Amino acid sequence: MSLPPEKASELKQLIHQQLSKMDVHGRIREILAETIREELAPDQQQLSTEDLIKALRRRGIIDDVMKELNFVTDNVDQEIPHSPKQPVCFTDRQSTLLKKNFHDGFLLEVHRENLGDGTRMADSTTMLSISDPIHMVLIKTDIFGETTLVASYFLEWRSVLGSENGVTNLTVELMGVGTESKVSVGILNIKLEMYPSLSQTLSPEVVNTQLALERQKTAEKERLFLVYAKQWWREYLQIRPSHNSRLVKIFAQDENGINRPVCSYVKPLRAGRLLDTPRQAARFVNVLGYERAPVIGGGGKQEQWCTLLAFLCRNKGDCEDHANLLCSLLLGYGLEAFVCVGTKAKGVPHAWVMTCGTDGTITFWESLTGHRYIHKSNNTDEPPVAEQPKPLYPYRTIGCVFNHQMFLGNCQPSDSVETCVFDLNDESKWKPMSEEAIKSVCAPGATTSLPPFPPLCASTIDASVTSNEIEMQLRLLVSEHRKDLGLTTVWEDQLSYLLSPALASYEFERTTSISAGNEEFQDAIRRAVPDGHTFKGFPIHFVYRNARRAFATCLRSPFCEEIICCRGDQVRLAVRVRVFTYPESACAVWIMFACKYRSVL
Repeated sequence: MSLPPEKASELKQLIHQQLSKMDVHGRIREILAETIREELAPDQQQLSTEDLIKALRRRGIIDDVMKELNFVTDNVDQEIPHSPKQPVCFTDRQSTLLKKNFHDGFLLEVHRENLGDGTRMADSTTMLSISDPIHMVLIKTDIFGETTLVASYFLEWRSVLGSENGVTNLTVELMGVGTESKVSVGILNIKLEMYPSLSQTLSPEVVNTQLALERQKTAEKERLFLVYAKQWWREYLQIRPSHNSRLVKIFAQDENGINRPVCSYVKPLRAGRLLDTPRQAARFVNVLGYERAPVIGGGGKQEQWCTLLAFLCRNKGDCEDHANLLCSLLLGYGLEAFVCVGTKAKGVPHAWVMTCGTDGTITFWESLTGHRYIHKSNNTDEPPVAEQPKPLYPYRTIGCVFNHQMFLGNCQPSDSVETCVFDLNDESKWKPMSEEAIKSVCAPGATTSLPPFPPLCASTIDASVTSNEIEMQLRLLVSEHRKDLGLTTVWEDQLSYLLSPALASYEFERTTSISAGNEEFQDAIRRAVPDGHTFKGFPIHFVYRNARRAFATCLRSPFCEEIICCRGDQVRLAVRVRVFTYPESACAVWIMFACKYRSVL
């Protein structure tokens, strides 16, 4: 079937735009510069078309691009399941990339946190008092699975309460994020409808008056808090002028460039049955990707603290995003948790989490790695009885700690973590903010601009199926790599299976800090490797599911390359993949390459 000339021209333009957005040419240049140069003979200086096509096909680039361009029949249906977060998470492909309308419906439950009359629906007046907005996040996903936050918008939905028949149409302009928060990214047409239909609607004047009063009340609360924060800061500097150089963070900009009190980024968050322990929660936060906010030009780090929905939808963020989420989860488990703002080695700004035990034990939680450290203060006023061991934690200074109810500035003579005393009730060491002032702008329902935290969503990844798929892809990649080197490949399924306990043990140790199961694994390997043979294994951990990317990373390790390219007598290869799933479709991917061969020495 042929297309009309005008349709063919439009299709070519769409493909060109898609390739430009994906920066396919740049990615091809990077991969070719890294790989083809190694595969050519030293005397061959030019690349033929056949060389290029062969290399691109072998690395799956052509297949990935073709899959991405197949948007007319596949993408519209396939993108939605990858955004299970409620309220709403859109992807850029349906709205702006395809140049067509985004037609889909979402059923959002409107409810209060407190218990009500379960025998009847709330009336219009009751719903008008529910001020939580609908938070919409726009995410772009490229062919390599990398996500980019495009827009974040808070929709005021209550205008539907004053519309005829409980139906209204809105047009909203979506703005960019971070440094592009003043740049428009597109227009979204929204139809709102109440189900079941309202028995009685309100007049538009009543709805508009209520919204105007709420905005006025919110503005006054924020103004009063700002006045109080300025006074608190002046008092803090009067204690010691050097406090001006400490990292005392009272406000932080969100993805839309709006200054919010840092306490509003933390709220107790319960994971339901998705995470069983605080340490498992720390592991979940750890496997979410780390990415610093992009900076245009020089001048240091770009400020951007993401709201929780934006962070979870893109599955990656900066250290502050990880720390806020981990602190919220630990608060949900009933722990006394705080986000700490300070510096690491070389004075790099950093955020981590601290919990205070009932026995006074102070524990630091590194949200980017999942590691825990027990803090023991070195009192500089007393002569040391013995030489103190160097602390294991990477933190250097601390300026303030906070959670959803408290904010305390460090006013000790030194802001060194090593000598800091974490008696938060001692106002000579920690200057507190008024809890009432914090509650006025950070408590649930205090302002219309702060939505409640969304619940965590269960993983949509089938761990067994995904593990098998990645393992089969890695086997193919290893066989092709060895074939290019003139080597044959013989896989031993039993040896591959014996690697599973080790991978499970590694993940268990990452989650609990307890090593278990290695004895059985080592005994099984000894029985599987005959006398006179040598066994080598190489485990590695990833937080993504791209087999080609993982294989390329593994080859950079000389030890792993030695296993994959093993030469000798009776060489048998093995590879095992275990995917451990976590909420929000985050995952920990463990891979182990192994080989056994007959020793010739």
